[in-house]
Amino acid sequence: MTSQTRITRPDAPEFEALCQQLASRAADLDQPGAWPAAQLDLCGKFGVFEWFLEPEWGGQDWSEADLVRGYLRLSAACLTTTFVITQRTGACRRIAVSENRTLQQRLLPDLVGGKTFATVGISHLTTSRRHLKRPVLRAEPTERGYLLEGFSPWVTGAPFAQTVVIGATLEDGRQILAALPTDRPGVSTPEPPALVGVSASQTGQLRCDRVEVEHDLLLAGPMENVMQSGAGAKTGGLQTSTLAIGLAKAAVDFLAQEAANRPDLLAPAEALQADWQRTCDDLLAMADGQEVCSNENLRTRANSLVLRCTQAALSAAKGTGYVIGHPAGRWCREALFFLVWSCPQPVVSAHLCELAGISD
Repeated sequence: MTSQTRITRPDAPEFEALCQQLASRAADLDQPGAWPAAQLDLCGKFGVFEWFLEPEWGGQDWSEADLVRGYLRLSAACLTTTFVITQRTGACRRIAVSENRTLQQRLLPDLVGGKTFATVGISHLTTSRRHLKRPVLRAEPTERGYLLEGFSPWVTGAPFAQTVVIGATLEDGRQILAALPTDRPGVSTPEPPALVGVSASQTGQLRCDRVEVEHDLLLAGPMENVMQSGAGAKTGGLQTSTLAIGLAKAAVDFLAQEAANRPDLLAPAEALQADWQRTCDDLLAMADGQEVCSNENLRTRANSLVLRCTQAALSAAKGTGYVIGHPAGRWCREALFFLVWSCPQPVVSAHLCELAGISD
């Protein structure tokens, strides 16, 4: 890898080469059992994993606004690869903001360089399975650390990870966060379910059967609401909206290309492009620290936008777009992901009202 290959800013000319390669391989991820290994390797060679961490660990420490711009382009090229990167980055950030210097020195250089893969198992602490009386992943204190028992329901790329930043709950309700090596006895990854979209992210359960994690593997806790300690991904509450808007861009561009030769598509293409531009402008303003609207409002708009743009692209592609392998069909399936990925209840309610024709 040369210094010319590494992408060091969102407008770097090398970025277009990476995006073209990711887009050209996106259809491969529709195959059963696919995993974006080649795509992640490309991102490593182009220095993408450096964007999110400080120079101390070999990172470039991009600003939040630049990270948003980077994610916009990546998700327009290949949503599955970009989603995997968000989970990888979440793990790296949790390690980086911990006070465990030994783990940082051991894990971060290879993660930033793309030599290893880490992911997060934390959804059960934030949005998934929280309605259950008994935590799905429990931590039992021992002299050496903790024994983990149960499972994390949604872990992206668990079969390919060397480390999973995982959360577990003690009997008294406090929580811990640990960097779990996946080669520990008792760790298993059942075959992930086939998803409607982003199935190649290999997102599924990670099970722990009396898995021991020593004190030196702890990143945070025990404490209440451990996820509120430190900081997570540097794009904060904008990350999911950013990926939705990025995917919408791919669909809008396709529609514009079709409209160039089909006058009947011109008006809807221009209207959706204008809607996309307004939403993107607000996203970038918020990334720069401006209070344009709430994160919840932006997420609602981004969800609506990506669903409308992708379905418009499928309509324009007609029957060809309905054949597996055509990007329009894939974009429609991927757009559905935003209805369930970390989707707050007010956003769900707003979308249901939109579908039902109920105005505010």
